[in-house]
Amino acid sequence: MRVGILAYQGGVAEHAFLVRKTLEELELQGEVVPVKKPHQLDGLHVIIIPGGESTTIGKLMHRFGLLEPLKQAIEDGLPVFGTCAGAIMMAKEVSDAVLGRTGQPLLAVMDIEVVRNYYGRQKDSFEVNVKIPALGDEPFRAIFIRAPAIIRAWGSATTLAEHEGVVVAAVQEHMLATTFHPELTGDTRIHRYFLEEIATRA
Repeated sequence: MRVGILAYQGGVAEHAFLVRKTLEELELQGEVVPVKKPHQLDGLHVIIIPGGESTTIGKLMHRFGLLEPLKQAIEDGLPVFGTCAGAIMMAKEVSDAVLGRTGQPLLAVMDIEVVRNYYGRQKDSFEVNVKIPALGDEPFRAIFIRAPAIIRAWGSATTLAEHEGVVVAAVQEHMLATTFHPELTGDTRIHRYFLEEIATRA
């Protein structure tokens, strides 16, 4: 399995570590490749979009000519997993809790609406146990850093997990989005869910 990780910023190394750990657990052969340019999409089985600053990520994707080719690849069935800013990039509708509509470059592939900086500056980052039924009974320790929130899902997009009534993870066909950072926990369950369940839907 060839796993691409968008490598402009964010937890690239952390995602790569968990992907390798997950592949080992699943007894799968695979490699992790950084993606910055369109030709690096060739031969990928899945791609992960890490956190970071979504406006910057979008601008860099546009500058490197990756935005449209990646959007097309996802629409053609490339499985994608976005965390935090990655979830923002995937959403078809995005606004900011303070600024309103952002007009930022987006992949706009998933039927979700996301609000950036949803929790405000007073809760810049926090950790909570989140119940994710698809992963089993044990809660997932979710780390939120200047996190967005998924406030609406439509079409075939469905809620995977909530925290205090706010959607923090959603899935749609071959696409998975979380507003928290599973790559920072050492817990492979979400990556495993992506590689085992979501990636097979393409």
